[in-house]
Amino acid sequence: MKFFAKKIDRKLNAYQRELIETHYQEVENMYRQMRGWRHDYRNHIQTMKVYAINGDIEAIKEYLDELDTDLNTVDTVVKTGNAMADAILNSKISLAKSKNINVQIDAHIPVKLKMSELDLCVILGNLFDNAIEASLALPEEKRMIRVYMDMKNTQLYISFTNFTASNKMKKTGKLFKTTKGKGHGFGLVRIDNIIERLQGYLSRNSEDGAFTTEILIPQV
Repeated sequence: MKFFAKKIDRKLNAYQRELIETHYQEVENMYRQMRGWRHDYRNHIQTMKVYAINGDIEAIKEYLDELDTDLNTVDTVVKTGNAMADAILNSKISLAKSKNINVQIDAHIPVKLKMSELDLCVILGNLFDNAIEASLALPEEKRMIRVYMDMKNTQLYISFTNFTASNKMKKTGKLFKTTKGKGHGFGLVRIDNIIERLQGYLSRNSEDGAFTTEILIPQV
């Protein structure tokens, strides 16, 4: 029994390290794009100066449109008040958009959290990855992920909702049945373990073609 438990712990720890590396790589890619745009800023200004000297207003308009489109791909769209949450959410939004998934986020973390950044990263990263994976089974026009985060008194409230291909997913024990790879199960187990350790509350619900996960984590 102890051997089996240690084996599971090793797998969970390995999965956790892989997950964190993936999230930080996504964040690093996003900021690399931002640094690249800033590096080119002077060149952009010089180009538009030339257009202005030549009186080519139409060329300036077209160039500004191109820059606006380019900047939108690296713009930070979510500012929760928590640096780790911002990094994870913005990198996942970028990933979702690349897969033509509409994302709506209303997230506010106005206080310093008691929970570790590692736990926050694992929870948000897994929830977003699961929502993205489920959305890919739908036609592009039906893909939608909604995220809401805020403080409810002394607890951090997290809600993720995504549309699913089936009206109601089947549940096995505490978890809903999945067709994803073996790493997916460890992600759900990891979330459950964190919430239990932090003495929080977790609810998963599948109704009317939508899957919702709600979490409350005490911060006192």
